[in-house]
Amino acid sequence: MSTSSSTPSTTTLPIAKAITAGLRDAMTADDKVLLMGEDIGALGGVFRVTDGLHAEFGSQRVVDTPLAEAGIVGTAVGLAVRGYRPVVEIQFDGFVFPAFNQITTQVAKMHNRTSGRVNMPMVIRIPHGGGIGAVEHHSESPEALFAHTAGLRILAPSTAQDAYWMTRQAIESEDPVIMLEPKRRYWVKGDVDPDHRPELSPWQAQVVRPGTDATVLAWGPSMPVVLESAEAAAADGLDLEVIDARSLAPVDYPTIADSVRRTGRLLIVHEAPVLGGLGGEIAARISEQCFYHLEAPVLRVGGYHLPYPPSRMEHAYLPDLDRVLDGVDRLLEH
Repeated sequence: MSTSSSTPSTTTLPIAKAITAGLRDAMTADDKVLLMGEDIGALGGVFRVTDGLHAEFGSQRVVDTPLAEAGIVGTAVGLAVRGYRPVVEIQFDGFVFPAFNQITTQVAKMHNRTSGRVNMPMVIRIPHGGGIGAVEHHSESPEALFAHTAGLRILAPSTAQDAYWMTRQAIESEDPVIMLEPKRRYWVKGDVDPDHRPELSPWQAQVVRPGTDATVLAWGPSMPVVLESAEAAAADGLDLEVIDARSLAPVDYPTIADSVRRTGRLLIVHEAPVLGGLGGEIAARISEQCFYHLEAPVLRVGGYHLPYPPSRMEHAYLPDLDRVLDGVDRLLEH
């Protein structure tokens, strides 16, 4: 007698391969989706995120480009205007600045400039953050520069599940989306369910660890150290609530504010320099919205106001367990 059983749709993938799967499924579903970037074809990209896609979809849809970020993004603008859905890979975060003019004056403004007649459905993928022992220009965190620019959406996945679905949802968006991919977590594995779309919108924050004593907010590459810090604090009897912001434009202020009204305290952690960082804007908004609930000033832990250091010094630059716990201690002193 034969029996049948359903096959689970969940699989375990590194974050990099979850993005690959998201790109593959999006390209399969819509022949207007194409990829552009430096060395993304036969090589599969420097992080091998596009590995295998050139062989599957060909050089017309997986396009190796010259080393010219302004040209890559500018070409993608033209393709988006003509009805395509280009996905641009910037090889490293520090390489995006030659395309900054295109992104902030064309990509972000085209919809508004045409009174809504022209959409800009394109995705700009940027490996984000430090911690990989790289040389200069390879470990930047420029999210505040783009969050400041109206017309752009910004997503920052920290798990394989978010990496897959945010890739799919960013490509489906009619607005331009910047995907900040945590490069030092590319090979961290997690469960991915490609058959069940998450109920949580990609533009919403997520409470990943409930708590009562203080709220700690982070995103992307900072999430592991924040979760590690929450576990260490628990050993000392402190109950920290941890929120993954997930979307940096728009920021999900209602979820953050709801948490802060319950805990009375907020610590924001990010790799980018504290001065002028996105954490400062979030701190200001939460101070306005939760003033009568705050038991302490909103505090921030982040990078220092100096160029990203050589690889041998980056451990002293990036927020770590001790710096996060010191921030928690300062919160609780009030």
